[in-house]
Amino acid sequence: MSNMLSGKIALVTGGRGGIGRAICARFLREGATVFAADLTEEGTLSGEAESRFIKYDVTSEDDARAAMAKVAEECGKLDILVNAAGIEIEKTVEQTSLADWNRIFAINVTGTFLASKHALPLLRQGQNASIVNFGSYDGFIADPGLAAYCASKGAVHALTRAMACDHGPEGIRVNAICPGYIDTPMLRSFFRDVGDIETLDTAVRGVHPLRRYGTPEDVANLVNWLASDEARYASGQLWVLDGALTAQVQQMRI
Repeated sequence: MSNMLSGKIALVTGGRGGIGRAICARFLREGATVFAADLTEEGTLSGEAESRFIKYDVTSEDDARAAMAKVAEECGKLDILVNAAGIEIEKTVEQTSLADWNRIFAINVTGTFLASKHALPLLRQGQNASIVNFGSYDGFIADPGLAAYCASKGAVHALTRAMACDHGPEGIRVNAICPGYIDTPMLRSFFRDVGDIETLDTAVRGVHPLRRYGTPEDVANLVNWLASDEARYASGQLWVLDGALTAQVQQMRI
């Protein structure tokens, strides 16, 4: 590795999830000090001994304050915030309860807002600070049966642009990564709910021009670049990472 993040301090929400763990592992290999913020410490990667775990509920403002206070106490600054925590609810609007709606917005949108809000004083202490949010290609187009999820990711996209405009003059860059199909436990759970996993897996690969879907490491690669000083002019953008799925004129229905 190139030590692109040497001396950087990073906090990753959802740091024990499939994508979050890959991001933490990549950051560590690039020389960063990493705080993995999540509800559970389970899922620690081998070789990840240098990461620091913070028990963190992204919907809690008290937890957001406490997490940033811990970073301030131990490091005095924050250079990178990755808002990777998120959930998916597979329902139409009619099937979605108000509790479902409030829960997905609390985690996907309010969680991004709270972590960013309370990280800003620390990010101002860093140099070329970077916030990386997680949108989705479903914030541009829609998969069937994901109404609340699509709406929540569209909100993250708008919030990302607003934050980039507001805090760019302070030297803080804000971007969002918008993944397509990524091989995570969430995707496998979706496949199981639909039925024949092997048939669906083949069909999903087939609609991608690259004939594959992404891995958590593919996402971590892009996050790593956006967090690094190489991306010092990149801000306010929605970076679609989907193997050219949405570049096609017409999508096949799976």
